[in-house]
Amino acid sequence: MKRLIYFVSILLIFTSCTENKKTETIQTKMESAPGNLTPKKGTSEVNGIQMYYEIYGKGKPLVLIHGGGSTIETSFGRIIPLLSENRQLICVELQAHGRTGDRNSPLSFEQDADDVAALLKNLRIEKADIFGFSNGGNTALQIAIRHPELCDKIIAASVLLKRDGTFPQFWEFMKNGTFEQMPQQYKDAFMKVNPDSTKLINMYQKCVDRMIYFKDFPDEQIKSIKSAVLLINGDSDVATSEHAVAMSKLLANCKLAIIPGGHGAYMGEVTTLKPNYKDSDFIVPMIVNFLNDRL
Repeated sequence: MKRLIYFVSILLIFTSCTENKKTETIQTKMESAPGNLTPKKGTSEVNGIQMYYEIYGKGKPLVLIHGGGSTIETSFGRIIPLLSENRQLICVELQAHGRTGDRNSPLSFEQDADDVAALLKNLRIEKADIFGFSNGGNTALQIAIRHPELCDKIIAASVLLKRDGTFPQFWEFMKNGTFEQMPQQYKDAFMKVNPDSTKLINMYQKCVDRMIYFKDFPDEQIKSIKSAVLLINGDSDVATSEHAVAMSKLLANCKLAIIPGGHGAYMGEVTTLKPNYKDSDFIVPMIVNFLNDRL
């Protein structure tokens, strides 16, 4: 039964079966979520591509890195208003995603890490906390590995660092999945900010290829991370709770939180968002306490 629950949660990430009425409610709330916050928007040349970013709020920098196939809004739209109350948020879109350009190369967590590092240097940010979700969490950890001088604390949410950290059905689904099964919320969000269907399909295929050819993070790399890390995982997430526990033991300075729910439900990720949600549904206080050394 537990294996079935995990597998169903995986399918829900890549398929959309929400009723139209519920979808309309969620999309309306997503679009209005930032309230009267007006971000600074821009692009910066990083390693040969133009990277899109948004900056909200004031205070110590906190970088937000979205999940695979996503945009800033689909991953973080519900919690940006909460996190920006006392932080300067630097929200990025990675190679081939949303409003950021592409290069003639596959996606990789290492390249994404180098791109974010280059952006921070361009913005003259010497050190920042990093919050990455899903594949963005993998990227956050690669920043800590490759550019430790830029990192203070790391929040790595719903990460999968080893192929055996999830069930075999996940890899079969990635291998045999189709563009039609991509969540409509992701398609709509991409087309809203970059209305070019060829670029959407290109992004989808590159994301799939990255997962099909996914390679384990070596233990030595994980152990090399010196930053304080908060690992967050849903108890019915893509990665198993056992995987999250095992990874936490490899990190020198790690806090681990296993939260009830699926992939990103604890932060309002759009494919898990319920109608009539409340801000109190999200774990922002836990994140703030970790960043402020109260966890």
